[in-house]
Amino acid sequence: MSNSGISDVKWSSRKTIIAAVLVVACSFLMACLIPESMRGSSSYGIFSVIPAVFLIAYIFFTKRIFEALILASLMGYIMIGPMDAVNSFSTGILDVMMSEDIAWLIIVCGLMGSVIAMVEKAGGAWAFGEWVAKKAKTRTSVLIWTWVLGIVIFLDDYLNALVIGSCMSPLCDKHKEPREFLSFIVDSTAAPACVLIPISTWGVFCGRLLEANGWAPHGEGLAYFIKTIPFNFYAWIGILIVPFFIFNIIKPFGPMKKAYERVANGGPIVPEGSEKVDIRGGRPIMEHENARIVNFFIPILSLIFFAMIPVFKSKSVGDLDMQLGVICTLAVCFVLYLAQGVMTAGEYWECFIGGLKNMLNSILLMILAFLFADMNEKIGFTYYMIHTAERFMTPQLMPLVIFVILSITEFVTGTNWGMYIIALPIVIPLAMDMGVNVALAVSAVVSAGVFGSHICFYSDATVITSAATGCDNFAHAKTQVPYGLLAAAITMVMYLIAGFIF
Repeated sequence: MSNSGISDVKWSSRKTIIAAVLVVACSFLMACLIPESMRGSSSYGIFSVIPAVFLIAYIFFTKRIFEALILASLMGYIMIGPMDAVNSFSTGILDVMMSEDIAWLIIVCGLMGSVIAMVEKAGGAWAFGEWVAKKAKTRTSVLIWTWVLGIVIFLDDYLNALVIGSCMSPLCDKHKEPREFLSFIVDSTAAPACVLIPISTWGVFCGRLLEANGWAPHGEGLAYFIKTIPFNFYAWIGILIVPFFIFNIIKPFGPMKKAYERVANGGPIVPEGSEKVDIRGGRPIMEHENARIVNFFIPILSLIFFAMIPVFKSKSVGDLDMQLGVICTLAVCFVLYLAQGVMTAGEYWECFIGGLKNMLNSILLMILAFLFADMNEKIGFTYYMIHTAERFMTPQLMPLVIFVILSITEFVTGTNWGMYIIALPIVIPLAMDMGVNVALAVSAVVSAGVFGSHICFYSDATVITSAATGCDNFAHAKTQVPYGLLAAAITMVMYLIAGFIF
């Protein structure tokens, strides 16, 4: 079994215990080697890389992401203070759980699971599938519809992935498309669309950071972010490369090819272990004889409308409120579905609780990823990576070096916005001092965030996409990595050329 946290036959319980004991013991021995001058500092130097290397190696060897995140986080906290490691670990979890970001994530993602469950129970998802099926009768047209809808819903990447992934998976199943490929399309149009269309949560967030870090004048952050859009090479390539795979101009390769072979040989469309992360709990969408398309469109349009209410008031898309949107949508569903008699009050609350349960696995994974990122921030992993890269930088090579180093950093930490907060205050002044085109340097940071989160096994982009499409997050990330690396290789060439031209 290939999954996030459940044991498989190749990795016995006894081996797990032995591995955990060895990791803890080695961590205490390593902590003794850390110079006293580093303790409590903003960077632990080369030691800050060790938890990251261990994490990646453990995931690839065992395919157990929950376990890997816990052990890697504990390793870091032992490095910070060997005698207080358990308390630091406990405090770290508490700090993460009390953070506004995690509270928002639990509410929004959990309740989105409830909304999806209700739309399915009411027949809305089935009706939408039938409606699209009349317009998209072939495998290619269904995949193109998925790609286009992913670009159209550009306001927020979570909204994009959750809506498109959950709605299009039944149609792709009809055409025997492995869920891994659907996940690839959804992931490739969520964050990339948000960084290429400035009236999105990503555009506004980055714009504010540009103001805070002294490049953009006050009130002009979004205008300065627009200057980076032509140079957001990974986002452009990530979106535009998808049709090449859909039309088989580029044939499936690597693990994705094996996924297609699995389906072609009569194997399951959905990779093993996916029911644990599926927003629908691994259940197929039920057929409804009298399903109505309004039972799909009214909740989805309500979600967008109510989330946009703060935007209408402030005239700033940065005030998009997904939490308000999803709460109001649940109220709309209550009135809409009970008034039609498509479900009882008891069934409504069963869907409410069931949808929340279906998201628990994904939410826990993201909480552990935030814990690992919090530990990395304390030992200065990102800071060390950037300042190590400075010795290789020339004005011409800076965009390329930034993209490569921060892609590695993001792949390890899995928190794109968190990486932006740490990296931009370093990169912007450095670019100004070296005479580098600041828009080009900033775009390298933004592109690295998108790429790193795409290929990270536990990033929010991977986890949310996996939940929405019903595809095991390890299988999704594993099959997407070669495709992401292809886009990244093209991106690196473009940053190298742009560095000399601009």
